[in-house]
Amino acid sequence: MLFFVLRILLARDGTDIEVKGLFGKIYRFLVASPPRLLVIGFALIILIGAQLLSLPEASATGQPTRWIDALFTATSATCVTGLVVVDTGTYYSSFGQIVILLLIQIGGLGFMTMATLFAVFLKRRISLKERLVLQEALNQSSIEGIVRLVRKVVGYSLVIELAGAVCFTVRFLFDMSPGRAVYYGIFHSVSFFNNAGFDIMGNYRSLMSYVGDPWVNLTAALLIILGGLGFVVLADLADYRNKRKLSLHSKVVLSMSGLLIFAGAVVILVFEYSNPLTMGPLPLGQKLLAAFFQSVSPRTAGVNTLDVGSLRQATQFIIIVLMFIGASPGSTGGGIKTTTFAALIGAVNTMIRGKEDVVLFRYRLAQERVYKALTVTMFALALVMVATMILSTTEDHFFLMILFEVTSAFGTVGLTMGLTTDLSLAGKIIIIIMMFIGRLGPLTLSYAIAPKPGRALYRNAEGKIIIG
Repeated sequence: MLFFVLRILLARDGTDIEVKGLFGKIYRFLVASPPRLLVIGFALIILIGAQLLSLPEASATGQPTRWIDALFTATSATCVTGLVVVDTGTYYSSFGQIVILLLIQIGGLGFMTMATLFAVFLKRRISLKERLVLQEALNQSSIEGIVRLVRKVVGYSLVIELAGAVCFTVRFLFDMSPGRAVYYGIFHSVSFFNNAGFDIMGNYRSLMSYVGDPWVNLTAALLIILGGLGFVVLADLADYRNKRKLSLHSKVVLSMSGLLIFAGAVVILVFEYSNPLTMGPLPLGQKLLAAFFQSVSPRTAGVNTLDVGSLRQATQFIIIVLMFIGASPGSTGGGIKTTTFAALIGAVNTMIRGKEDVVLFRYRLAQERVYKALTVTMFALALVMVATMILSTTEDHFFLMILFEVTSAFGTVGLTMGLTTDLSLAGKIIIIIMMFIGRLGPLTLSYAIAPKPGRALYRNAEGKIIIG
């Protein structure tokens, strides 16, 4: 990213420049592989954020923060997760909280989006290589209209975050001073839209104090849902009045998101309805609101109005499933993504019905899309399994709590049953790695590490094995 920004600042007249010498070699090494540039760029931002958060000025007490804790927080913020080893609202100073907020914004939109915004502002031409990196960062199938999409991404984000900040501020004015209400409104609007899950309510409370407040719940839920749909879907919805139709991608994302939220809310309501530690004491209206919000939050947001550790095990398990699926492609969320889950369901349905093509909304999916969905899912399952086994060795907690924590980190969710603050050094490192992989995606990371495959010169003879 540093080399990319350097070129932007030097090429103010709109012409491209050639970076020579050692920096030139490093730059060409990075840009030659868009996934590699994304991985290193995110890593640099995390390291810079960790250094800032470790400064004495970043803590409320004026004492420097341990490097591993600063790194954990910086990773969680940049990867828009929300898992914290120290309480954000009481441990960090205003400077530290602002650093976290900036990391959330950069991590949510993507550093390439921010760099491109500077380039457009300086009227600099975006090269083909940089468009390819943007294509990878925004998870697009082509580079056509990629810069135009970046403008929409930034525009939609600012408008939605501003609207959320105003709504939160109006409500918080009843509970705190005007200046503090505005600050809280901005922080939580940016955090929730980017599905980061950070809050500054203090004492790890999240939004539990507002469990029965429709204004706060619905504002937060709407921000989370809009951030999790993906910017392509938001652009498609904004253009619906002119086109009068939605793309297949948008139809799949909207239908699957709605289905998961509804099904999750019903299951949570059934299992928690009589739980005296969660929904039991609440009136019916607040129970419905709490069930809805707890179903929305695992879609990589990490905000809660009920105590996650007090939920019944069945509820905690369904939340693990929702966290593993996550948000949608091109969004601020993680997980295997709703479209991946939809492709897998389509493949299963196709096999059961004895057909050859996976069809969604009367469109046939290319076989490579189904293979990619299967690959992403298997990668994710393997990562979660390995990390869970390692943490089961390093941490002295029961299995479901560990699985919950690992899935939350991979899905960049931020919900926890209370394990985060008790993590050992090895546990923190594992969770940091899982958050990093979850934000970038397992395939992007593998493409960055693996050498570029050559062209196959032949096909092997077809063989047969027995399945099932």
